[in-house]
Amino acid sequence: MNFVVEVRDQHSRARAGTITTSHGDIQTPIFMPVGTAATVKAIHHKDLKEQVNPQIILGNTYHLYLRPGMETISKAGGIHRFMSWDRPVLTDSGGYQVYSLTERRKLTPEGVTFRSHIDGSKHLFSPEKVVDIQRTIGADIIMAFDECTPYPCDYAYASKSLEITHEWLRRCCLHFDKTENQYGYPQSLFPIVQGSTYRDLREKSANHIAGLNREGNAIGGLSVGEPAECMYEMTELVCSILPEDKPRYLMGVGTPLNILESISLGVDMFDCVMPTRNARNGMLFTSEGIINIRNLKWQHDFSVIDSNGDAFVDKFYTKAYLRHLFVAGEMLGPMIATIHNLRFYLWLVEKAREHILGGTFASWKQAMAGKLANRL
Repeated sequence: MNFVVEVRDQHSRARAGTITTSHGDIQTPIFMPVGTAATVKAIHHKDLKEQVNPQIILGNTYHLYLRPGMETISKAGGIHRFMSWDRPVLTDSGGYQVYSLTERRKLTPEGVTFRSHIDGSKHLFSPEKVVDIQRTIGADIIMAFDECTPYPCDYAYASKSLEITHEWLRRCCLHFDKTENQYGYPQSLFPIVQGSTYRDLREKSANHIAGLNREGNAIGGLSVGEPAECMYEMTELVCSILPEDKPRYLMGVGTPLNILESISLGVDMFDCVMPTRNARNGMLFTSEGIINIRNLKWQHDFSVIDSNGDAFVDKFYTKAYLRHLFVAGEMLGPMIATIHNLRFYLWLVEKAREHILGGTFASWKQAMAGKLANRL
């Protein structure tokens, strides 16, 4: 993997760059649709490619490990062949599931023992096993195993958790460096900065990870309930420490406004389930604000979903028609909404890149920020 910063914004830390992988280039800043179980929910691959057009998607190590399982993915020749996807893929480490499966897991310095949410079977995720799983999955970018601390989190717990995360990272790096990809192309391992919302822990973690000189770095443990201002404070601190010549990935973030603000702080990569999950519930993100398409006010509105016509693919569908689909319980409703929301997120980062390259990012961001949180 290679990363080149092409332009830096003069009024913020925002930058436009290109990540080169064996499955294609990724122009940053970039949003990665979440394909948890080797599929982005409610959208066909053909529509994902042709209408949303993401340069990279994300898969989930925990879920893929449990189902369909590593034997199936290995026999298929890796995740790209298994899901018929020829563009880059990133996999998370399962660390977030460690965080979210509190009632089903036991954490020790060795790793995490957990019970499957599918059948209750018992499993161990160690740093070495997580690397092996992601080697078998075959994603272009894989994540180190970490613990994502909850919010709020007391200092003693956050400090101890960070020690475990850094030890797991050491073991991940050692194991990654002595193993090979199974499918004939290179993979890149990203460490994850943790430390909850404590500045000294975040600074310690960022400095430690910066010194490892891996091909890219991630920021985890944010967007877990803390105030947005706190998330921005931690992100700004970490981005000021992580290397300028490596891509920075802010995990699990977030709203369109979160993404714009984080781009200005120096983040290059994002993922979040929000555009797809909210789409299935009838919430649409547009260039003028947020629409709840189930509301009665759209019943006789025959205008297109987003009047900004330079990027969107839903020019054939009106608000009234989409509302009808949701009220009637037709599957086409969530499908159209999913395509729309994902295209909007991609449009947003594409426009951010365009304005960074053009030297107008600050003024454009200010104008967009005033619209994105509007409830229409």
